[in-house]
Amino acid sequence: MQKKQRVRAVLITFGAVVLSGAGYVAGAHHAAKAGSASVAAMSVTSAAGARIDPKTGRKVLYWHDPMVPNQHFDKPGKSPFMDMQLEPVFADDAGVSGIKIDPGLQQSLGIRYATARRQDIAEGFDAVGTTQFDESRADVVQSRVTGYIDHLYASAPMQRIAKGAPIASLFVPDWLAPQEEYLALKRSGMDSSMLDAARARMRAMSIPDDIVANLDRTGNAQTHVVLSSPETGVVSELNVRDGAMVTPGQTLAKVAGLSTLWLIVEIPESLALSVQPGMMVDAAFAGDPSQHFKGRIREILPGINTGSRTLQARLEIDNAAFKLTPGMLMRVRVAAQKPASRLLVPSEAVITTGKRSVVIVRNADGRLQPVSVTVGKDVGEQTEVLSGLTDGDRVVASGQFLIDSEASLKSVLPRLEGSTNADPVAPASGPATTDASPTYETTGRVEKVTADDITFSHQPVPALGWGKMTMAFGKPSPTAFPDAKPGEMVHFAFRQTDSGYQLTTVEPVGGAK
Repeated sequence: MQKKQRVRAVLITFGAVVLSGAGYVAGAHHAAKAGSASVAAMSVTSAAGARIDPKTGRKVLYWHDPMVPNQHFDKPGKSPFMDMQLEPVFADDAGVSGIKIDPGLQQSLGIRYATARRQDIAEGFDAVGTTQFDESRADVVQSRVTGYIDHLYASAPMQRIAKGAPIASLFVPDWLAPQEEYLALKRSGMDSSMLDAARARMRAMSIPDDIVANLDRTGNAQTHVVLSSPETGVVSELNVRDGAMVTPGQTLAKVAGLSTLWLIVEIPESLALSVQPGMMVDAAFAGDPSQHFKGRIREILPGINTGSRTLQARLEIDNAAFKLTPGMLMRVRVAAQKPASRLLVPSEAVITTGKRSVVIVRNADGRLQPVSVTVGKDVGEQTEVLSGLTDGDRVVASGQFLIDSEASLKSVLPRLEGSTNADPVAPASGPATTDASPTYETTGRVEKVTADDITFSHQPVPALGWGKMTMAFGKPSPTAFPDAKPGEMVHFAFRQTDSGYQLTTVEPVGGAK
């Protein structure tokens, strides 16, 4: 019996020792785990109060959601806006301009680079022109006497006519008497002085010299005269008909020549100051680009066309082959009198935001930075840069809008609409609200109110594809919505701005809207 009691005592002692060992091991494991957690906590906040990233050991300024870069958080965690972890913003990146994109991502985005180069470019430009009659060479056919249209050879306006071709036959009854008188004096043997006086009277009555010569030769009086075309061209005006009576000085017809034409070039208003008389013009017929016609600008017509906002320049072009007719549309290249040095970049490298023009420049360290530029004229597929770049700068020539999206993750996108000299990690100076941006509404419970924002646990927003979530919305000013208290159910409206989502109204549920 005593032997059994001794065995029982030994077993109890052994069990106590085992339990004590297990407790020690568990306690040591718990202590180690607690110590590890303490170390991890220290890796986030150092003894000096600085926030340190445990992975890189770099000092952290704050954490943020790259999709809402102006919302800052003082500790890591899950983003209240998206299903993702907050990302740290490091202190050593604060003074660095631009963003760094992984080379693999650059290849995926299809990024190509180009170099801004200064080139000697002639200040020429393309325009359109229209051919017109050369009004300076238009001829008029008039009657110098009173008579009647005996026969009209030109039947209608815009009829082509050759030089010397008849236009109208005119019967002049007043010419009969002086001619008969001259013939009578000649048959009576009067002296030459009387005959000379009779000839002078006939010339005074506008009897042509060829009729007087024919009168001496044949002895027959003529009362008809044929009016002919002085130029090869078109009968642009025809003001009489067969049998019509005409008076001295009356215009019977107008003939416009076709050997030379006017080309009226439409100059855009933005280029009006760069056009001068004497500039060379190379024009091509739209129907046959192989046919080229050259000339020099003779004069700049005064006034701007209020409909097309263009200035008109006029020049003469040679049409001796009669290939052109008035009204034809011509493609025109106006060449400069001398070339000028210009800084050019590919036109696709320029992003127009509506307020300014921006190019994305690759810095020496490989970072990409948006730079505001002042653009000039387009030269083919290139654009002139007047300010903002220097010769040799590397710019992004493709993938700008993809970079634009990536840049927004790094707080660079707001700088495209703001000052390009702003700190890339600093929040925007003000919530630049765009009146044209849409407004969204929902209801939710107020969780937290600060001077900068209000945090809500809100219902879904179908227009944005949002489900239920807890999210902070910016306030337009620190004193806005003073009645919003944590725990209240409210109806609120907001819109998207350059600095995130900003509240426009906050009202208790059931309140007047």
